[in-house]
Amino acid sequence: MKKIVLSGIQPTGKLHIGNLAGAIKNWVKIQDEYKCFYMIADLHSLTSYYSNFNEIKDNVFDIYIDLLSCGIDLSKSKLFIQSAVPAHTQLHLIFSMITPLGWLQRNPTYKEKIIEMKDKDLSNYGFLGYPVLQAADILIYKAEKVPVGQDQVSHLEITREIARRFNYFYGNYFPEPEPLLTEIPKILGFDGRKMSKSYNNAIFLSDSKNEILQKVRKYITDTKKIYKNDPGNPQNCTLFPLYKIFTDKDKTDEIKEGCKSGKLGCVECKKKIAEIINKSLEIYREKREYFLAHKNEVTEYIMENNRQVNEIANKNIKEIYEIVGLKYE
Repeated sequence: MKKIVLSGIQPTGKLHIGNLAGAIKNWVKIQDEYKCFYMIADLHSLTSYYSNFNEIKDNVFDIYIDLLSCGIDLSKSKLFIQSAVPAHTQLHLIFSMITPLGWLQRNPTYKEKIIEMKDKDLSNYGFLGYPVLQAADILIYKAEKVPVGQDQVSHLEITREIARRFNYFYGNYFPEPEPLLTEIPKILGFDGRKMSKSYNNAIFLSDSKNEILQKVRKYITDTKKIYKNDPGNPQNCTLFPLYKIFTDKDKTDEIKEGCKSGKLGCVECKKKIAEIINKSLEIYREKREYFLAHKNEVTEYIMENNRQVNEIANKNIKEIYEIVGLKYE
């Protein structure tokens, strides 16, 4: 039997090419090898967007369309809305009873996010307890693999610890999910920081061809390459990693040599990568137009996937309640 995979994405804004390169391409790739559950994690968005959740609600449908357009195949994967499956929150509550506060307080992501999102008030339990809900998301389906980059392996460890603690108290029920290591490239926005919706520096999948060109033009290239014919260093260019993502090695090497030799100027380089990105998004744009014109069809997909996932999750939460001693029938 295929091993179970769980992964999710928050609907805190439109999807961008960093999401595509860092997660979605891999989601599409592993569909044939694993039994995949992909969720739009709207409950997680409440941890930091609790005061303006209507914005999140509007994003859910658009992101569902984006994921379908990028190649998530509903005959191979389950694509569902987190809040539509109550078993997530039911298991989260049980896990919250057995999770020591120290595990949450030393969580590296907790400290990183407080710094990254310093404009938001994150002094709420939901934000501190984010890893507990994340563990429930993964374990309610008894997922055995979770796609992560090497730098995120430690973030998965708390889920493994919670599974281990539950099994210690109540018997061996949950698997300890292992990381499904993927190479996640670091994608920079046009301001030189990590590409992020919150930084307003992203190239969105839904951007028009001209919008992508205008954003690419904002990228800071090698500051020592002042004139077109000056030799440059691609390693000092925030734009160059995009070639590694959207082209093959031969094309990347060609651009690299053109930059280093001074044959390729920065203006031309930006034009080339904008064209390459736009070409790579052509199929996505065609599918997105189709789904936007057939919203009722998308709604049916959402409802059916939510229904199927609920069947699985409800069966498991019933077993978990019985194990814990919460069956009163």
